[in-house]
Amino acid sequence: MPSVVAMMVMGWTPIELICLALGAMGIGVSKAGFPGVSMLHVVMYAFVFGAFESTGVLLPMLVVGDLCAIYFFGRSADWKHVRRLLPPTLVGILIGWAMMDRMDADQFKLIVGGIILALTAVQAFRTYRPDAFDAVPHQAWFAIMLGLLAGVTTMLANAAGPVVALYLLAVMLPKWELIGTSAWLFLVLNVLKLPLSYDLGLIDGSTLLIGSGFAPLIPIGMLGGRWLVKRVSQKWFNLILLGFTAIAAVRLIGWI
Repeated sequence: MPSVVAMMVMGWTPIELICLALGAMGIGVSKAGFPGVSMLHVVMYAFVFGAFESTGVLLPMLVVGDLCAIYFFGRSADWKHVRRLLPPTLVGILIGWAMMDRMDADQFKLIVGGIILALTAVQAFRTYRPDAFDAVPHQAWFAIMLGLLAGVTTMLANAAGPVVALYLLAVMLPKWELIGTSAWLFLVLNVLKLPLSYDLGLIDGSTLLIGSGFAPLIPIGMLGGRWLVKRVSQKWFNLILLGFTAIAAVRLIGWI
């Protein structure tokens, strides 16, 4: 008698299977230092399972990706920025949890996409004028604002990577410290989200089985991302990161 996973696989089209495989590898690439790529797995899994239900499939897979990222990059974390971002992000997660049954998803994506796009434009300007807004990223309100936004976004859409990347770029973290800091921050956040998602009925035995089937592709994507990060300079790393972040924001808004 075929297993539950086999029955699920037989029910998917080849296109859906490709989407799920690419999305799993995309998790690895995003955790390796290109969080804007996170929109790849968000979009791919939403295509197969629906926007709301896909969050329950993805969350345990993201935890696997976080653990892999800590293994490869965790020693480079800047704990000062983890401590700054964690409290407001936890508050944002609780706000997002309370909003999940109340807020229209399309309105939320439009608002968040617009904010991310605006912040990306400001950070791109600072690339050419490093002294512009120099004091802003180091002020408490900036960390609180982006932390809250990251928490709400990660709870509603598993798509806080670009928000956190913008903060870490703004405080001028080198690329390896940026990746290591993100890895530890997201491991804490994603583990804390597990019981909340279970409470909402998003995680069950079937979602865990699906995730376990595609999780082995995550470290493959991470090795590819790590290979790329090693071969790009800090300047190009920042520019590529900003480019992916802008694409993620535009995708959230619905322009592409």
